[in-house]
Amino acid sequence: MDGELAIKPLTPRRLPDLAALFGQGGDPKWCWCAYFRVRGMNWSNSTAAANRAVLTAAARAGATRGRAPGLVAYHEGEAVGWVGLSPREDYDRLEHSTLLARVDAKPVWSIVCFVVGRRARGQGVAAALLAAAVAYARDRGATMLEAYPVDTAGGRVPSANVYHGTLSMFERAGFRVVERRQFNRSSPVRPIVRRGLRPRKSG
Repeated sequence: MDGELAIKPLTPRRLPDLAALFGQGGDPKWCWCAYFRVRGMNWSNSTAAANRAVLTAAARAGATRGRAPGLVAYHEGEAVGWVGLSPREDYDRLEHSTLLARVDAKPVWSIVCFVVGRRARGQGVAAALLAAAVAYARDRGATMLEAYPVDTAGGRVPSANVYHGTLSMFERAGFRVVERRQFNRSSPVRPIVRRGLRPRKSG
């Protein structure tokens, strides 16, 4: 990709930029990264407007707390990527998940979602967002980051199924697999990865 990315925290003012990115189609157009924030949400009872309201509320709360619900990547002024991350307890569905139940009692931040614009795919946007997410969480006091990527080692996976990010991308960024979970014998194995964070040295 020609030119550098500018990666910025989501604020209420940046929601229209994110809307343009999500509006390119696929699940983000309706999900608005609200799936893991709402326990009772599923494919049949959600609406794009309601889901946008969930993320809007999170962005407004984040502006007050100094902790955005995710980061937006810009290229030449256009939003081309998104990563959703927050302390795990902000994700109600995740907290009640059986498959992705807590590994232990350690406080963690969770990375749950990546979106990359159609024209920007294959150009390192997701990896740049992951690096920025690590720095952002560290700067806000996180000591552990956790994610639930898709292992693509077994073959090609449809792009719609890799919104959690790929295992290989996380491993290149210093994450390691701490558990592998499976809902049943016929379902895919889901790795849980973690990376410990050391506070930045002052001065």
